[in-house]
Amino acid sequence: MPLVDSHCHLDFPAFSEQREAVIDRARQAGVGVMLTIGTKLSAFDGVKAVAERHDGIYCSVGIHPHEAEAEPGVQADELLAHAAHPKVVAFGETGLDYFYEHAPRDAQKANFRAHIEAARAAGLPVIVHTRDADEDTEALLREEMAKGVFTGVLHCFTSGERLARAAIELGFYISFSGILTFKKTEALQAIARDLPLDRILVETDAPYLAPIPHRGKTNEPAFVAHTAGRLAALRGLALDEVAAVTTANFHRLFAKTEPYAG
Repeated sequence: MPLVDSHCHLDFPAFSEQREAVIDRARQAGVGVMLTIGTKLSAFDGVKAVAERHDGIYCSVGIHPHEAEAEPGVQADELLAHAAHPKVVAFGETGLDYFYEHAPRDAQKANFRAHIEAARAAGLPVIVHTRDADEDTEALLREEMAKGVFTGVLHCFTSGERLARAAIELGFYISFSGILTFKKTEALQAIARDLPLDRILVETDAPYLAPIPHRGKTNEPAFVAHTAGRLAALRGLALDEVAAVTTANFHRLFAKTEPYAG
């Protein structure tokens, strides 16, 4: 069963001169499907273009919390305008980032709620970025879930066990990146070991956060195999088992996607 990179940024400048080679290396490493993520509406055409050019590559549309002030006042309708495109399978990434706080918290929350409104209306998942904002992220998700059911994923998870358990309770998935392979991440590894396996995804967040043994290099989708391998070791499973389950989880969550036929 091929692997899936559930979160990468193939439109970013780091890949501009080698995008096709990066995609080829991913295929050679067994990564059949990749989800390239929107971070700004102003740059969405570039994100969509990558997905349109390649079988097995899908995209999301959204505004990263860092951009919530630069691209303020987004409405759900603006996001929903893109939802019918066959390659657009989710909204985001959105959420709350209190580590950098590149945008005011109120702007981040309003941005987050607009994405959730779109997700609820379209029946597509929302991709959530959360950093140093566990309490507010949980509270906002619970408030919005009370208005009507939606689903999604906490991507590149580095938060605490309470938020992980709350997200699972709310029907969300948890995605782990190359950080899972880093030293001194025992608490995160324990969460990855103990969460229900049918709610776990793997990702690269490429070009960031390259896993060991590539740490310090430009990350790319092929390297998701290292994160999957670490997850397999933590759970006492074969890599093939983890690949099969995380791939199935991905297609269940992102229901518009299809397995890569190659």
